[in-house]
Amino acid sequence: MLKLQKLNLNPLEKSTFKLFTIYTLIEGVILGVLALNEFVFLKSLFGSNYQLGFLFQFSTVVFVFLLFTNEFIRRMRNRKKLLIVTGLLTRLPLFLLIFFPRSAAGFEADSIYHYLFLFIFLLYYLGNPIIYPNINYLLKANYRLQNFGHLYGISTSLNKVVMLIVTLLYGLWLDVDNYIFVYVFPLMAILGVISVYLLTRINFPEEKDVTIRKSVFQSVFQSGKNMYCILKDNIPYRHFEVGFMLYGFAFMFTMPILFIYFYDELNLNYSSVAFYRNAYNIIAIILLPYFGKLMGKTDPRLFGVLTYSSLGLYILFLGLTSFFPYYTDFLNIRLYYSLIGYVLFHGVFAASMVLLWNIGSSYFCAPEEAGTYQSLHLSLVGIRALIAPLFGIFFYELFGFSATFSLSILFVMFSVFIMLWSYRREKVSTTSTHKSNKTIS
Repeated sequence: MLKLQKLNLNPLEKSTFKLFTIYTLIEGVILGVLALNEFVFLKSLFGSNYQLGFLFQFSTVVFVFLLFTNEFIRRMRNRKKLLIVTGLLTRLPLFLLIFFPRSAAGFEADSIYHYLFLFIFLLYYLGNPIIYPNINYLLKANYRLQNFGHLYGISTSLNKVVMLIVTLLYGLWLDVDNYIFVYVFPLMAILGVISVYLLTRINFPEEKDVTIRKSVFQSVFQSGKNMYCILKDNIPYRHFEVGFMLYGFAFMFTMPILFIYFYDELNLNYSSVAFYRNAYNIIAIILLPYFGKLMGKTDPRLFGVLTYSSLGLYILFLGLTSFFPYYTDFLNIRLYYSLIGYVLFHGVFAASMVLLWNIGSSYFCAPEEAGTYQSLHLSLVGIRALIAPLFGIFFYELFGFSATFSLSILFVMFSVFIMLWSYRREKVSTTSTHKSNKTIS
């Protein structure tokens, strides 16, 4: 509370912060359950590696649709109604999991449930291309720039706390009953609708009438052209996205493999997986408020160097576990010593990436352009998601864990280089221009 008082928030910021924080708390519960979703798919539903790749892919590939939804959102006069309809259509289908089998035999005998599971979560993630740009739009409109990163960091820290607690309890519960998810997800369906409704209670800036002179197809083509022009003309932002694309390949190569690695290589149970996810989230919770302040006064490209480097280091320590497979068992948790480095650097990565991924693009544009820039950013996330997760599975099945982790680290190194090169290039250019102007005067 003292930190908020020091920020001297205006009434609009206070109201927005309150509603958005409650939204993030509810989303923390949902994300805490989803944190173990891929592992549930492997361990309880006996899904295949490629099906797992699709499940991970769905969470990001849906952002390709931003090339279309961006224009649809721009034309929409009633964004509140759009959010409510989106919440109902994409969150409520989670309730259908209550009809799934409650035993291993049910999934081994009939694989149709694998495809139903994938379809339900595809629907769930299809809501994000509409919800996320609107969040960016609302926060950018209602928070002053100097408070943006800090307020977002506080809300996200609370989100992480809730996510941590839920993931731990859910993991322990799954070890008692591997099929408890059939009761948990219907509750998540209700919470998901409530959380989206809370977003509609945030102040929406008065929207100007949009004059429609083109068809939807023409407008989508124009939207794609505008996004291309942004990348062409805004050079620092283009470099930022190139670095993000390289990082994204590294991340997406690794994430589906991570759950296979935990399941096949390390033979972990639900409680152990929940422990490792919680351990790095504790570090992320501690660091988030400080990273929120840091990002407010740091070029996103330099901030990206911190984020990408921590990703490379956590992948390194993860891979080293195969060569140093020493551990101790504590209660129902298996503690691998080499995974201490994985936890530490994953915590740094989690704390910094949530800021860079959600609000990094807004630092390169005017407030009214924030939604467009974030839509472009997320659509590029979707484009790489079309390739990277399944390629990671393919590469792993050909060459194994170590080769896949090594390839990811190589892409991380490229992304760090791009960020440093871009920042230094602009700094040198700015310095040269300043000296030139001084000479002329």
